[in-house]
Amino acid sequence: METRTDSPESQPTTIHRSTIAWLRLARIYQKIDLRTAETMRRHGLSVSRFDILNHAGTPEGRTQDELARALLVTKGNVTQLLDALEREGLLERRRDGRAKRVFLTGKGRCRRQDVVAIQEAEIATDLSALDEDEMQTLIRLLRKIDQSLKGPA
Repeated sequence: METRTDSPESQPTTIHRSTIAWLRLARIYQKIDLRTAETMRRHGLSVSRFDILNHAGTPEGRTQDELARALLVTKGNVTQLLDALEREGLLERRRDGRAKRVFLTGKGRCRRQDVVAIQEAEIATDLSALDEDEMQTLIRLLRKIDQSLKGPA
């Protein structure tokens, strides 16, 4: 299905519904991402550092490679983030053969717990326009799209 609109040059343009859906999804993501960045900044974290802290805590003991794959980022990027979080005393890396496993420190567990609780409350507010049935439908549809997409090569 397509929607017709007039472009600024008054030329009719056809926009596919899939494009409209993607644009809305991107807009919503951008709004939530900007709000998340501000929340994390108030708690002394970047969104990237929060992602590492969160993933390193569920479950603990993941390798750096596993974290990189889970976060869809490069190993080099993970290494830089881990270095910074380790300097701050929020996590530690332990050798396990050739791999390094990542564990939160007590301070890291407390910070993760505090910030995850705040983020979950804010996300609930962000998505509060949906009732329970709509939320279940959204989750089902997003899962369907996610499973149909290929990950990075």
